[in-house]
Amino acid sequence: MRRVVIPELLDTDAGTPTEIRGSLGDLRFINTCFGGVRTTTWLVEQTARHAGKRSLSLLEVAAGSGYVPERTRAVLRRRGIELHPTLLDRSPAHLNNSRPAVVGDALALPFSDASFDLVSCSLFAHHLEPEELPRFVSEGLRVCRLALLINDLIRHPLHLLLVYAGFPLYRSRLTRHDAVASVRRAYTVEEMRALLAGAAASRLEFSRHYLFRMGVLVWK
Repeated sequence: MRRVVIPELLDTDAGTPTEIRGSLGDLRFINTCFGGVRTTTWLVEQTARHAGKRSLSLLEVAAGSGYVPERTRAVLRRRGIELHPTLLDRSPAHLNNSRPAVVGDALALPFSDASFDLVSCSLFAHHLEPEELPRFVSEGLRVCRLALLINDLIRHPLHLLLVYAGFPLYRSRLTRHDAVASVRRAYTVEEMRALLAGAAASRLEFSRHYLFRMGVLVWK
């Protein structure tokens, strides 16, 4: 199944305020039930264990409402790890102001070097084209002290079938369009590995997670 770039409606807020709120709500549901929170939690826990730290600051890029880092924070707190998220998104309409939040560009992060322990993103990497992904990784490595965490979809025909099967669960027409577009433009693990091969990282770790999720640990 070859990669096809289809513009996603939520990227440009191409809908009514109600549809946008519904689509953000659908994303919360997808991340809760279909592996999003679980994958980010696993990635953060791996870095905490490796670094021997029980408290970590994290910049969540393309954060939206910040649901994934907030749920991850709650899970990790029960495991004795304190996570302190800051949210970044290109659109102020997506941010809910429940956490420190900044409007900014993921390819030119508005922070000084080594500002956070971790830089993380969920369901963002597939929005980037092959020439943009290394630029984002470079920015993430610049701003983090420990690692960049990538949580994203894996493109696969069965994944696409599952997305169509989930249509009755989605509240917003934006989600029904964007869910298909996301899987079609996602990368395989092998493609991601090749694209990041030249990253200025000490090492790369790739993992597969529940329902066609991939995790990438890009160590500084």
